[in-house]
Amino acid sequence: MSRLLRTARDERIVQISIVSPQESNADVERQLERQYGLKEALVVTCTANDPATIVHELGVVAAGCLTRGLQGDEVIALSWGTSVLSVVNALAPMDFPEVRVVQLLGGLGELEAQTHGADLARRMAQALGARPRLIHAPGLVKDEIVCAALVKDPQVSDTLELAGQADIALVGIGVLEPDATLLSSSNTLTAEEVTDLKRLGAVGDIALQFFDERGAKVDHPINRRIVGADIETVKTIGRVIAVAGGAKKVRAIRAALLGGLVDVLVTDCCSAEALLAVSGS
Repeated sequence: MSRLLRTARDERIVQISIVSPQESNADVERQLERQYGLKEALVVTCTANDPATIVHELGVVAAGCLTRGLQGDEVIALSWGTSVLSVVNALAPMDFPEVRVVQLLGGLGELEAQTHGADLARRMAQALGARPRLIHAPGLVKDEIVCAALVKDPQVSDTLELAGQADIALVGIGVLEPDATLLSSSNTLTAEEVTDLKRLGAVGDIALQFFDERGAKVDHPINRRIVGADIETVKTIGRVIAVAGGAKKVRAIRAALLGGLVDVLVTDCCSAEALLAVSGS
């Protein structure tokens, strides 16, 4: 029996995973769904409150959420960052040759970084046995003219068009904090740009699309230098799964929910309680 099971596992007929017992948060999940109009909320009782543990354990749950309903012909768009990385790392090998995995945004951060969008899309496609579609361009360029030329390039424009037609989007929610992934690389935002975005009311971003307290897009010159799907395009995707947690992200998560930018939220129990405690949504 063990030999047959091993063979089945090697041939991807059977998948074996170890899942830690989860405390039921069904009541909190239903409250979040009602309060913010979500299609689904998944609230995880994490084993510790440090950011690394939260990101890892949310990723495991989000990976299951992403794959459980796949039919085999979907287009999956994804952003970048540590939350998306945690989901990719948690994916079990599958066989969906007709699924396509596409970037929502050109590459950000160092090319060698595990959080780089192209590497994440490639690795997700490999795990799912799917086909990747990559954006062979930076996510943020220095010049508006360069950006305009890049988005007109057929390879880039076709990929962005496919991303906008995705059935599912997997995203993280970024914040303008000193230790955030977005600010940890020298080739993303400058200190002056961060200050200016905050002055205009930006509290977070999804795929480098910055939004304010109500989830509305922030009008800033940086928008004309981004090689990626616009925030209004992301909103049209049928199932946007956001993976985000931790005290520093509650404000940005709430803003994204109020703006209708998210359909499915995977978060930790402390963040969920904080989101429910805020009135006026």
